Amino acid sequence: MKAIWKGAISFGLVNIPVKLYSATQQSRLDLDMVDRRDHSPIHFQRVNENTGKKVEWDDIAKAYMVNEEYIVLDPEDFEEAAPAKTKIIEVNHFIDVDEIDSIYFENSYYAEPEKSGQKAYALLREALTKTGKVGVAQFVMRTAETLVVIKPMGNILVISKIRFAEEIRSIEDFDLPPKSVVKPTELKMAVTLINQYTEPFKIEKYKDEYTSALLKVIKAKASGKRAKIRKLPVAENRKDSLLEQLKASLSNKKTS
Repeated sequence: MKAIWKGAISFGLVNIPVKLYSATQQSRLDLDMVDRRDHSPIHFQRVNENTGKKVEWDDIAKAYMVNEEYIVLDPEDFEEAAPAKTKIIEVNHFIDVDEIDSIYFENSYYAEPEKSGQKAYALLREALTKTGKVGVAQFVMRTAETLVVIKPMGNILVISKIRFAEEIRSIEDFDLPPKSVVKPTELKMAVTLINQYTEPFKIEKYKDEYTSALLKVIKAKASGKRAKIRKLPVAENRKDSLLEQLKASLSNKKTS
């Protein structure tokens, strides 16, 4: 497994040399794009807009347009903009993890210590575990400023990327109902329903069932069988009022 970033985590005067690895992988099927007529694979090419010729990866550069002219950036330019941030994940402060709304979270990475940083790594991990805090830091990864939280998960430190406030769209433009439309009796019954369905969260229970079902369809087609279209289940005992729907839901005993 190849590291996607090398540098150091710092808090106070403590420096921990680390390597970052992607902590996630896709569970969905890797589908190829083909020409429907003869099933030939479709390839996308990087083409020069002026010449129409294919451009090799080594000849591709990143650029920013200024006054209708592209300014090409070299790898050194990105590092020069903030040399420390390209090499150091500097923890600015610590917070409780529940202070961050889930809408801000993006990708996560595993941080592995270099041999010289083993003890300092363990120290930060155990201190975060004991305090129940997470570290907040900023650094540059892949030419972009990245905001992250650092938290322990078992014996490993996880670096979770979070979005900046300006990346979250405002909700002011949406037509949303006020609290006053909900009747107290409906709210009380909805709370009862939620409590009835409340249980400890176990991530292992949840599987990517759609991918498994889609793979069965693919295997059936490969063997020459015609895929059957599964019909949506029809909801029975449909109630007109919200209160009746809640009552019917409560009478439906949940099976685990």
